Amino acid sequence: MTVTSKAHKRHILLMQNSLKILGYILSNITQETATSFRDGPEGWTVLEVLCHLRDFDGFFHHRAIMMLQEDYPALPAYDHEALAIERAYNRQNLKQVYAELQQSRQILVDFFSHLTSEQWERAGVHPERGHFTMTDAVMQIGLHEVNHIEQITRILAEATQT
Repeated sequence: MTVTSKAHKRHILLMQNSLKILGYILSNITQETATSFRDGPEGWTVLEVLCHLRDFDGFFHHRAIMMLQEDYPALPAYDHEALAIERAYNRQNLKQVYAELQQSRQILVDFFSHLTSEQWERAGVHPERGHFTMTDAVMQIGLHEVNHIEQITRILAEATQT
């Protein structure tokens, strides 16, 4: 096994483990808590963060499919703030959103787990990062989620101080 394939497997494992961590964090959170406390005056609630993670799993998957099917595609940008409003994130059901995130994550894990060496070399142009490989894509998912797990735990820590 090459160093690169080991790194890919580790990032796939990170995607699985970060989802489990979220499950543990959310297991005792009520809908009311998930929708009441924000990350600052204009920040997101726990539910809004969770919806964002669910939706971005789909966006990450779509971008990765584009990189497989097209030669060096321009990957789409997404306005996460507009999506939170348009999709009424804070009115969704916490348990349902987490279940949907579990489903979307399994799709991503399956997708990345079955890439060939040649497919890992595919790339596109990310709207914020420029040249973006499939390896960048698998790394982005776990790192993106870890940032939001920190955000969720910070929101909940501040909620317990209120």
